[in-house]
Amino acid sequence: MKMNLIILTMIALIFSACNVNEKQLAETLKKNPKILTDAIKENPSEFIEALNEAVKKAQGDMRKKQEEAEKKKLEEAFDNPLTAEIRDDEMIRGPKDAQITLIEYSDFECPFCSKGYKTVTDLMDKYGDNIRFIYKHLPLSFHPNAMPAAQYYEAIRLQDEKKAAKFHDAIFEDQGGLRKGDKFLKKLAKDVGADMAKLQKDLNSTAVKKRISEDMEEAKKFGFQGTPGFLLNGVPVKGAYPTSHFIDIVEKLKEKGKLNL
Repeated sequence: MKMNLIILTMIALIFSACNVNEKQLAETLKKNPKILTDAIKENPSEFIEALNEAVKKAQGDMRKKQEEAEKKKLEEAFDNPLTAEIRDDEMIRGPKDAQITLIEYSDFECPFCSKGYKTVTDLMDKYGDNIRFIYKHLPLSFHPNAMPAAQYYEAIRLQDEKKAAKFHDAIFEDQGGLRKGDKFLKKLAKDVGADMAKLQKDLNSTAVKKRISEDMEEAKKFGFQGTPGFLLNGVPVKGAYPTSHFIDIVEKLKEKGKLNL
């Protein structure tokens, strides 16, 4: 009853006269906060319920704003796509002249990147010769086996791109094995047929470390802080979105006349 009376009093104060406003009400509560604290003590369950409702509404409003902001950014990206460096010796899976270019900035140990791997596989199957895929590195510091895995991948790539591709796929198809660390990575390297002596020589080489560092710097430049991050014909996708999201982007690119599939 007391809380209801206080609330009614506040409402009356607000609407009873044109010279009583929110500022005055705030000043009243500031001078005598006991009005509010007493009401909360008398009706804790009602207060918690009201607070929870307010939090839910605030979270909903924030989500809506974030979604609108992301949608706006996405629309802008179609007209101002990001341009990643495709090096002369870049490992490209699919036809080098394919209309769709999918670049992923990834972490071998990230569970969301295993979902990203499935999405990439789905897209490669769907678009066939119309898509090319480039894997780039963004190993996160809190994944202890991500950087070593990236180094193994690059060292194998220096030997044979097909073996590197098999190594990439094998990790994401058995990502839990990474918990075994170097033992697991060494076994996978042997399984794909890598020259182990050459691999050990290249593993910590300047060339390998520079390659990974370049990818990480590029990801940072594009605002990718977590993994996976993608560029689909320059349109950024931050996170492990479902395959349908990427298909929608392709369709939008077609509508805008930027793809002719």
